[in-house]
Amino acid sequence: MNICGLEKLTVTDYPGYVSCIVFTQGCNFNCPFCHNSSLIPFAKGSITEDEVFAYLEKRKKVLDGVVITGGEPLLQLNIKDFIKKIKNLGLKVKLDTNGTNYKMLKELIDEGLVDYIAMDIKNDMSNYESISGYKKFNFDSIKDTIKLIESSKVDYEFRTTLVKEYHNYQNVENICEFLNQKSKYYLQNFENNEAVLTGGLHGFAESELKNMAEKLKEKHSNIIVRGL
Repeated sequence: MNICGLEKLTVTDYPGYVSCIVFTQGCNFNCPFCHNSSLIPFAKGSITEDEVFAYLEKRKKVLDGVVITGGEPLLQLNIKDFIKKIKNLGLKVKLDTNGTNYKMLKELIDEGLVDYIAMDIKNDMSNYESISGYKKFNFDSIKDTIKLIESSKVDYEFRTTLVKEYHNYQNVENICEFLNQKSKYYLQNFENNEAVLTGGLHGFAESELKNMAEKLKEKHSNIIVRGL
């Protein structure tokens, strides 16, 4: 596991649970609005597994779970063994993913190794290439992963970070078309900071997000604007 960060306590990243966050190094996407751009390169991590588990062993009576994020965690070669060790401590696992590794996610679901999945949907079908950095992106892989998650017994959410330069109402409406009505779908407003891969990008006004969500509720009743 290439681990490059450990946030020792959070009460917001795993709904309803006190958790810590493990950040993995390396991602197969190159999203211009990525807040964790330093985690994109496939470089060597700065934290060992032993350090992580020493902390978890010490704090397992305080923590409810571990959030594994990145980067893209499902690209880590021994992600399954890493999660098994966490589960053996009696802790829950929330996984953040971009949904591109269907095979590994299915294995984790089938073996009961994940308790909550948060999948980022970057944009609608025709606009994935401009965000992911792929010249020819197979969107079917994203749709397959969405259906896998929706058909599982694991708690989950889908989410899209909205950037004015890359998203509009029609894009989000298109995303809603291939989501189950019962699926939790969060809209997250982009917030600029020094770590963002591409400078000069903008989020939406609060009123614009509220209006967008209200219109979309006609087609997707479980849509939520996060942070409002």
